[in-house]
Amino acid sequence: MSLEITSENGTKYTIKVDDGYSVVNLDFDTSNKSLRFFDENDLSEFLMKNEFQFRGILHNKSKESFFKGFKLEFSLIDGKDITEFKNRENIIVKDKGKIFVISDNDKGSIPEVYTDASYDEVLSRGAFCVLRKNLDGVYESSEFFCSCQDSNSAELEAVIKALEIYKDDLRIITDSQYVRKGITEWIIHWKLNNWHTANGTRAKNIEMWEKLEKLCENRRIEFGYVKAHNNHFENEYCDLMARVKRKSE
Repeated sequence: MSLEITSENGTKYTIKVDDGYSVVNLDFDTSNKSLRFFDENDLSEFLMKNEFQFRGILHNKSKESFFKGFKLEFSLIDGKDITEFKNRENIIVKDKGKIFVISDNDKGSIPEVYTDASYDEVLSRGAFCVLRKNLDGVYESSEFFCSCQDSNSAELEAVIKALEIYKDDLRIITDSQYVRKGITEWIIHWKLNNWHTANGTRAKNIEMWEKLEKLCENRRIEFGYVKAHNNHFENEYCDLMARVKRKSE
């Protein structure tokens, strides 16, 4: 689908949405987040049915990206449960092209891999740790220097390395929402919009995202989240080993 801002009046913007079959015009007010549809057709019903997803795109846009003439290609997943995806305790699964949510309690029978990075912005130096917990409870740990130039990229590089080392189905546990949401949600829209964000800016780390997506193909990769520095054993271990590696020669 395509979105175009066709007019503006203060904080109120008229937006045209086109899916190639139908057109819907609507008003969105950035001050109070009110949304009003003008047309009634299959497309408007679809947008209203998936309003939380659609609002997510509008709410995440920066103020500077609201102007007459702004255009964006986007997609919505029919029936997607936003609440389940936003619940950080849940696991988001990429399974051979399908994306869905399961409970953290649904452990299954795949190994867990924990990753964490440590990056010094002043010294432009970073490292990360990959910690695998096998089904028998035995741990394997590896540490690497980063080749990237910022903290988010370092977290992304850690997950990529984990999937390069281990070729089987995995549950990746990271404290990076950038990585978790990027590979399971944002990348879908970036690709449709020629790797541009909802603000119209070029997405960062495109080659790394493409590599990560390729590594997820034809296998089941589960993405879990753990809060950093919250007395979580595996995450604390990865953080410590990443810092030790970063400070080493």
